[in-house]
Amino acid sequence: MQFIDQARVTVRGGRGGDGIVAFRREKYVPAGGPSGGDGGHGGNVVFEADANLQTLLDFKYKRLFPAVDGRRGGPNRCTGASGPDLVIKVPCGTEVRHLKTDILLGDLTDSGEQLVVAFGGRGGLGNAHYLSNRNRAPEKCTEGREGEEWPLQLELKLLAEVGIIGLPNAGKSTLISVLSAARPKIADYPFTTLVPNLGVVRRPTGDGTVFADIPGLIAGAAQGAGLGHDFLRHIERTRLLVHMVDGGSEDPVGDLRVVEQELEAYGHGLVDRPRLLVLNKLELIDADEREEQRQRLEEASGRPVMLTSAAMGQGLDRLLQSVWAELGV
Repeated sequence: MQFIDQARVTVRGGRGGDGIVAFRREKYVPAGGPSGGDGGHGGNVVFEADANLQTLLDFKYKRLFPAVDGRRGGPNRCTGASGPDLVIKVPCGTEVRHLKTDILLGDLTDSGEQLVVAFGGRGGLGNAHYLSNRNRAPEKCTEGREGEEWPLQLELKLLAEVGIIGLPNAGKSTLISVLSAARPKIADYPFTTLVPNLGVVRRPTGDGTVFADIPGLIAGAAQGAGLGHDFLRHIERTRLLVHMVDGGSEDPVGDLRVVEQELEAYGHGLVDRPRLLVLNKLELIDADEREEQRQRLEEASGRPVMLTSAAMGQGLDRLLQSVWAELGV
């Protein structure tokens, strides 16, 4: 399934039905009077969060979403049928913004949560509405009003408690594949992961915690370089970041600083988010050099460094214990 996390759509509320001019003419009723009914209201456009959806793919090929118009009024003061609401399913974690003003209209995070994004027009009034002592036979009615129409920007931000970040090929996908049932593509070249991957890791309490593997960041990601700019938004909602550094890199400290600088440049409080620093791929580091690399990273970051080998399954228990401690499990 193709992963789409941004979409632009136009929503349009239904037009209200017109009121009508009608008079009651019935045998044995000499003074029936005006009986034109009101028009029905137009339908609203409603977004609803659905936990079964994971992408905005449905909005790639359809951009206009009009609700049903209201029906015109009828004789004998019959009100026209109102148009049903158009309910559009979106993934949990979808932000809805006005395209031109960038105003946030709503953030749908819980399954079943709804947001009305375009109200339908009111129905017009029939001539029965204008009956008065001065005008016993009004021939006036009004048309229904047009529904609201808005251009919208949809942005999907994944709902995960733990985000795994790092440069390309740091071992993020391998880690999430070992800890959970997720099966992302893994290969020995950069940018293997092109979309975020989610995996559920079982807690000691028995329930699950969602981990997100974010595609690799590079220098300049916050300004649009590489894939990081597109997917940095997906770690905005995380409570904890696991920063993985490639132990087989020529300059692990330089790799650490690149990611730290991109988090600071992107903003949104990511640089202040709790983070665990992990030196991965121990199998590529000589035993006598491991402690030296750990000390260099701790001096550069001011944080304790954990040593792991996701491919060999080493150090993962301690990593998970630290994750649960940070999350207060």
